[in-house]
Amino acid sequence: MGLAALNDFSSVTGKGVMGLVDGKKTALGNKKLMELVQATVSPQMEAEVIKEQSAGKTISYLAVDGEVKGYIAITDAIKATSKQAIKYLMENGVEVIMLTGDNANTAKAVAEELHLSSFKAEVLPADKLNEIKQLQAQGKVVAMDGNGINDAPALAQADIGIAMGTGTDVAIESAAITLLKGDLQCIVKAKELSHAVMRNIKQNLFFAFIYNVLGIPIAAGVLYPAFGLLLSPIIAAAAMSVSSVSVIVNSLRLRNLTLK
Repeated sequence: MGLAALNDFSSVTGKGVMGLVDGKKTALGNKKLMELVQATVSPQMEAEVIKEQSAGKTISYLAVDGEVKGYIAITDAIKATSKQAIKYLMENGVEVIMLTGDNANTAKAVAEELHLSSFKAEVLPADKLNEIKQLQAQGKVVAMDGNGINDAPALAQADIGIAMGTGTDVAIESAAITLLKGDLQCIVKAKELSHAVMRNIKQNLFFAFIYNVLGIPIAAGVLYPAFGLLLSPIIAAAAMSVSSVSVIVNSLRLRNLTLK
């Protein structure tokens, strides 16, 4: 049995795909796509779907010539490291919000497993973008993690866009940070590393300026009237060298940083 002929294929953002399969109008996607093609889901099938969604599964309906013929249940086990990462972020003052295009039942099941208090379901790419803007309007600094084409607008809008290296090219291009592994634990590592780098930068600024703050007044003769002290050019040059060495050595300490 050969593959069916496909024509007039189109992708409906945030809803699914459509096309002519052997001349029949075929659509595969979520409930919103079924509404778009005016295909009605029977009460019996809807009851089955709700049961699947309550188990955390994503449902894609299959409609042919305006009639829903069945559905596909898709599930992806939540990684243990993802649970750990989300728990760590929330315990350290980060508000975690899940934005998903999945059905509310599926989103609720996943949110409960991850112990998330905030989630929004059935959101389109524009909805994700607007949600980021609303959070920013409240004065919040927003980091957005995503890996799909639908996440690209929100990733570009966020203060910190984080894409997974396993995601789509457009998501990676839209993000400020790309994590090599598709693991949320990498976000924890990135957060810890960023804090360590900022601490290091502040320390380096101290080392860079303290010698000048102390040395320039002495070189200008502040202590000469009382103590007859002037700063020798040799000592000044040595102090500048020590300043540079201090900055370099302090920066190298980052190599010994242990990330969770």
